[in-house]
Amino acid sequence: MAVLETSSCRRFLHALLDVILPPICHICHSYIQNAGTLHICPACRDLLPFVLSPLCPVCGIPFIGIGGDHRCGACLANPPHFDTARAPLLYEGAIRELIHSFKYSQKTHLRNPLALLTLEGLGGFLAEQRLHLIVPVPLHHSRLRQRGFNQAVLLGMVLSRHLSLPMRTDVLARSRPTAPQIDLSATERRMNVKDAFTVNRPGLVTGKRILLLDDVMTTGSTMDECAKELKKAGADAVIAATIARTARP
Repeated sequence: MAVLETSSCRRFLHALLDVILPPICHICHSYIQNAGTLHICPACRDLLPFVLSPLCPVCGIPFIGIGGDHRCGACLANPPHFDTARAPLLYEGAIRELIHSFKYSQKTHLRNPLALLTLEGLGGFLAEQRLHLIVPVPLHHSRLRQRGFNQAVLLGMVLSRHLSLPMRTDVLARSRPTAPQIDLSATERRMNVKDAFTVNRPGLVTGKRILLLDDVMTTGSTMDECAKELKKAGADAVIAATIARTARP
């Protein structure tokens, strides 16, 4: 009887919230009937730029045209320290705008739809990786004070709950401040983050398969540098994941 009453109360509360705060699409801001947890309308959902094969099985960059998955020239010439990297979406259009709002406009509630889209696109892939631990890419303490939050940590909280994986924010640290990567060339990005990370608690990663998490991947320099330190600390594998990635470095 108590279970039925609790279920009825939940339905009533959800109905009341829909009246007070009607569910609207995070992209086009139209009302959504039966919005579920994603809150993106079917029309906008159909336009999302999901990453599809063919792609590089190492860095995850998609190729234009037909053919199977194969290593890109960059991964053949200079294999990264991470074992594989994936992003479910391209960093363009509505996804770019959502990530910008989440990251730079304090709209932290967007962590939920962005994390759910990541799980939608990468759920099967992540399940195959036999992961032990989520490690978000850290911010330097000066950047963290300025922004007020680490977007990778907020995403990790959602993924940790859905994947039933622990997340540790005390494993990897940014040992020095770095310039924003956005306006730097590929070479400058690599130099900018070189030796910028340290592993504080190697005992937590030794022999573990790590999910390294961030919001966007461009050249992969940040992920590569983080993976290098995690591997040096004894990590068995580092699987890099982001919400989105650029189509070209």
